[in-house]
Amino acid sequence: MGEFRMPALGADMAEGTLTEWLVSPGDTVAKGDPVAVIETAKSDIEVECFESGTVARLLAEPGTVLPVGTALAIIQTAAAPVTTVDATAPSPEASRARASGPPAVPSNRARAPHVSRCDGAPGAAQPPPAAQMLPDTTAVRTVDPPALARGTVRVETGPLVRRLAAEHGIDLTAVRGSGRGGRVTRADVEHAAHQRDAALGTRSFGAVTGRVRATPYARRLAVELSVDLAVLTGTGENGAVRAADVREHLRAKARADRRQSTAEAGEPAIARADGVERPPGATGALPAAAPTTAAGTTADAAAQARRAAAMRHAIAELMSRSKREVPHYYLSSTLDLGAATHWLHGHNRGCPVTERLVPAALLLKATALAVRQVPQLNGFWQENGFVPGDGVHLGIAVSLRDGGLLTPVIHDADALTPAALMARLKDLVRRTRTGRLRGTEVSGATLTVSNLGEQGAETVYGVIHPPQVALVGFGTVVERPWAVDGLIGVRPLVTATLAADHRASDGATGARFLAAVDRLLQRPEEL
Repeated sequence: MGEFRMPALGADMAEGTLTEWLVSPGDTVAKGDPVAVIETAKSDIEVECFESGTVARLLAEPGTVLPVGTALAIIQTAAAPVTTVDATAPSPEASRARASGPPAVPSNRARAPHVSRCDGAPGAAQPPPAAQMLPDTTAVRTVDPPALARGTVRVETGPLVRRLAAEHGIDLTAVRGSGRGGRVTRADVEHAAHQRDAALGTRSFGAVTGRVRATPYARRLAVELSVDLAVLTGTGENGAVRAADVREHLRAKARADRRQSTAEAGEPAIARADGVERPPGATGALPAAAPTTAAGTTADAAAQARRAAAMRHAIAELMSRSKREVPHYYLSSTLDLGAATHWLHGHNRGCPVTERLVPAALLLKATALAVRQVPQLNGFWQENGFVPGDGVHLGIAVSLRDGGLLTPVIHDADALTPAALMARLKDLVRRTRTGRLRGTEVSGATLTVSNLGEQGAETVYGVIHPPQVALVGFGTVVERPWAVDGLIGVRPLVTATLAADHRASDGATGARFLAAVDRLLQRPEEL
């Protein structure tokens, strides 16, 4: 047995709200599968299981606020039979093997004492077999390894995907997986369902369980405003319903109600230049929304205000702690991006628009390689000592549209090419602003990078994100007079800054780091 616990999704997180379970008791989970959605002060995060096993018991109800480290579920981690998707009818041998299995475990299982944590250590109590916990309504069954040789096809996927496929009659053996190693993802099942529905001229996806693909915030907003998600057309990734879709539905309903009330009064509606209809004789501006929309907007605004206040409070607590406890020192350097810009122009000339690089990709790559050369800035200050990071994991400060910021992480950034870094950066920024991050993508950063170039700021002096010991800032790229080999010319320049913890390093160390960044940017072809 092992315990799946409330993770610490950042150094400033003390508690989180369990908003949704993505698995049920009896589901088999693999390492890396998302199992729950946790709401923090800053965002809704999908958290993954860090080991493989079977969900034996869920210990917390959605909507519960729990401290970090609280046990949320019991995971059976002992060796279990292989879980597969059967492409043929069950063989007599497999049926006899199931029938002769261990006796069923009572449903009111008590939590065993001395249960181990999620490190995989065995507990005192014997966990129930995975075969006894799989629901009979799914298309998943447990077979012995010899049955694999008799025609059973193994499909790599997670419990949520298997249940979704079973609910909508999708044969997983016919679905081409787009995940790592050919793993079938939820998006693959949804795509297959949409293709089938399009071919049949139906819309059955979501009709079995009433569950529609939507962001956690959109679900919460729909409940607060009494909106049926099934009638909405999502504009998010893979047709996911977003909060903006819920608001637009309310606005459209309000416009339709106004037109109907105008028609019943026998007065033709006149459209204003802004597209809002008003009855004749009305000279003033109409209210921004009908009563239904006004109530919905008020509830939406209240929810946004609560989230914004919680985020500002979390940022205030962490930054106050940082400035109170961390002795900062600051360095800055002006970097010549002439060579980097020239290389970018040549590289982008032969690439599609969607694959072109921007200077931020080279700045991130140079930062990752430079901090690998100066490891005193890559790690954490813990228990009155410096602890080096296990890799170069860059936290990227991303501003949110409604205010505040998050710092998703690019793991092992020094091992990625500039093109791969660019792709990861675009993907993380998009999912950060749509609330679709996972737990592993918001934790583990060893160095944070803040780039305000797109905002026009020329110099960024940041505050260290404890327990990290450094933060790198980049401003906007500007063209200024600059002397090269004794000749003055106009060159593209960027100001790089470093905020570092004086307990872990000194100014000379920080200067070596900035010099390494500058040196690497002068040879962009080697990045």
